[in-house]
Amino acid sequence: MRQEFFNFEMNTNGQKLYEFTEQINDWVKKNNFKNGILNLNIQHTSASLIIQENADPDVQTDLINYFNKLAPMDNSLYTHTTEGKDDMPAHIKSSLTNNQITLSVKKGMLVLGTWQGLYLFEHRLANQSRKIMFHFLGD
Repeated sequence: MRQEFFNFEMNTNGQKLYEFTEQINDWVKKNNFKNGILNLNIQHTSASLIIQENADPDVQTDLINYFNKLAPMDNSLYTHTTEGKDDMPAHIKSSLTNNQITLSVKKGMLVLGTWQGLYLFEHRLANQSRKIMFHFLGD
């Protein structure tokens, strides 16, 4: 049994989904992980992690549009407005999605469906530097 941690950083430039499946697969292969559990934890409250379809980019567009309707960028609707019109909506969006995801690793590969990818879902409009903790437990 072994345990490994890695601090992954990703720069974003606006509200969209940023796929990082390949970077996780590379880390799993580099460390020669065989079987176990990989937990991903984003260390922010205005972005989130999701597993989503990676074949049709229209899915990403529709997700962003849906969440923008659900939590509109209108400061008249919120008390917390000190960081801009996108801040409180970003907190709402991240509370409705995930701040951590746990995946299985089997025979050295992430266990994902055919069209599934891992994404950082950026909810802020400005450029951000995001940190995601990778934590593997297994062999």
